[in-house]
Amino acid sequence: MTMRIGILGTGGMATTLGGAWVRAGHDVLIGGRDDAAAKATAGRIGATGHGTLADAAAYGDVVLAAVPADVAPELVKGFAEVLDGRTLIDCTNPIVPTDDGLTLSTGGTTSIALRMAEAAPGAHVVKAFNLCHDSIWTLPQPTFEGAPLAVPYCGDDPGALDRTAALITSMGCTPIPCGGIARAVYVEATAALAIGVWMNGAEPRFAFPVPMAAPGAAAS
Repeated sequence: MTMRIGILGTGGMATTLGGAWVRAGHDVLIGGRDDAAAKATAGRIGATGHGTLADAAAYGDVVLAAVPADVAPELVKGFAEVLDGRTLIDCTNPIVPTDDGLTLSTGGTTSIALRMAEAAPGAHVVKAFNLCHDSIWTLPQPTFEGAPLAVPYCGDDPGALDRTAALITSMGCTPIPCGGIARAVYVEATAALAIGVWMNGAEPRFAFPVPMAAPGAAAS
């Protein structure tokens, strides 16, 4: 299923996720504050077109907010009316460095996704695509240790969740539903933890072994 996707932003995530969606056969429009930057990003990934942030917000059924986390809620608030009824994907990470390592700028009691939902109440916000470095999305079909990349996502609207799952599948990845938008805070916290572990030179995936891999698990 081909989707029309408007992308708010011209940075790394806009470029790599947008490029992955173009390769998957979707129609992508890049929107930015700077027309030259939007045009350059669109050209690099072979997008259908480029325009303003308002153009991207109004472009399709799916809109990606690929902007810094601290400005995302206020940005979408300005487009709340046009975002009404659309699937709004939040890929941001509200993380800041502290003496104890990376932590959430939200305090861990809310999420950027929830703040975006409050700022644009008619939009159907989905948290997704925030756990991987943007370079991962440059891979034709991300596969690791023989398995497709798994992409967690959460939100409240069934239609928006179905569209997000279809979008993930079209990229050759596996959708992992994680519940309602209230659980976005856990997805954001997972990013803070995992990125902090990577920055310390360790591998977070080794902390999550499959229980069935334990000796005798299959027989129990």
